[in-house]
Amino acid sequence: MIKKTLFLLITLSCFTVQSQNSKKPNIIMMIGDGMGLSQISSGMYSNNNYTSLERSKYVGLIKTHSSSNLITDSAAAGTAMSSGVKTKNRVVGMDDNYKPVKSILEVCKDLGYSTGIIVTSTIVHATPASYYSKVKSRYQYEDIASQLAKSGINFFVGGGERYFNNRSDNRNLLAEMEDYFFATSIDKYKNNNSNKIGYLTSYDDPIEKHKGREPSLPSLVESTIQKLENLDKPFFLLIESAQIDWGGHDKDPKHMNSEMIEFDNTIKTVFDYIDNDDNTLVVITADHETGGAAITGGDLLKSKVKNKFVSGSHTATMVPVFSSGYKAHNFKGVYDNTEIFNKLFEIVNQ
Repeated sequence: MIKKTLFLLITLSCFTVQSQNSKKPNIIMMIGDGMGLSQISSGMYSNNNYTSLERSKYVGLIKTHSSSNLITDSAAAGTAMSSGVKTKNRVVGMDDNYKPVKSILEVCKDLGYSTGIIVTSTIVHATPASYYSKVKSRYQYEDIASQLAKSGINFFVGGGERYFNNRSDNRNLLAEMEDYFFATSIDKYKNNNSNKIGYLTSYDDPIEKHKGREPSLPSLVESTIQKLENLDKPFFLLIESAQIDWGGHDKDPKHMNSEMIEFDNTIKTVFDYIDNDDNTLVVITADHETGGAAITGGDLLKSKVKNKFVSGSHTATMVPVFSSGYKAHNFKGVYDNTEIFNKLFEIVNQ
């Protein structure tokens, strides 16, 4: 009898371990829009010569060109990373022939994942849109908002309220999305226990970090990860620091570096989380570099840098990929940006 009981206990224990290990991995995808090596270096030297990216286990490089241009835009690059296809500049969630393609967020949702998107731009901007929307032009903001309303994403945070309730078709998407709670402050976002929450942080574009943008990206990410964990499912979370790119377009080092430092602090928050979780993969990259930024001077002891820009636009330079956590070694090497989707797809479908 004792032997039978012991056998049953061992069998049950093995089954429990197997069940825990068979849970699909969480995916946290982090995009620093416009973030090349100079942006990373500038943020690092402006932050006591330290970046949380030093905690990454693996580093790679990706090629960023679109199907139509050597120099990509965020729509084509976002689609390549989210869905694994090259497409024309301005196109979101469609291939070269305007055929809709499924994103990794949608793949994960079909597999039973909870999902979230947090951005420092409008929520209908090209990069986040490429994970849930299919439009011929990234500037179809009202159409993108309509598609977000039907996406079923559990938690989304970003600007752009106007595209939901001040529309040319007079629809009020906020009223139509009856299964969502819409937060109006960070406290209401944190404290609400709904499994579907939208938090539109500004009427139009959120302001720059160095001008006082709140709530902070790290605080939003921390609360959203907790919300996703509470749903007790594997999750896919997209985090975009959008305005690193805007600082490059404006040739504004203060804007660029303050956004980079906030993104770095967000990376710390995510790495702190995965330190206690061996079933989460973190991939950190950029859609492209912006501005051809260079560091032309500064003072290391005073954490000051001087930047110059060769362009007010995107460039075609390769951008880095940092990865840590579950099967992170898959992301080392040099490859096309479409491989981001392919590698993630393989991991969640194993």
